[in-house]
Amino acid sequence: MEEYGGLAAVIDSRRRPKVLDTDALPENAAAELDQLVAAAVSMPMADDDGRARDAMSYTITIEDGDRVTALEQSDGAMSPAFASLLTWLRKYFA
Repeated sequence: MEEYGGLAAVIDSRRRPKVLDTDALPENAAAELDQLVAAAVSMPMADDDGRARDAMSYTITIEDGDRVTALEQSDGAMSPAFASLLTWLRKYFA
């Protein structure tokens, strides 16, 4: 997971991506994460109305064997499913 942009971009432009290995998670947490990822992948991004110019942007990259899926959304245009996935990841990394 990568976070970038917003007003803090100037202060902390060297943020490192956060990495999660689902093999290290308890089975129930891995299953919950799988459901959140599936929902976020299937739901299109919300329309960006352009009002949140200093919005944070997020990239969540999922690697599953040879398949790589990258989800990119921002505070200004975020689907509810992506928001749920982001909330779960933030709690995990807290």
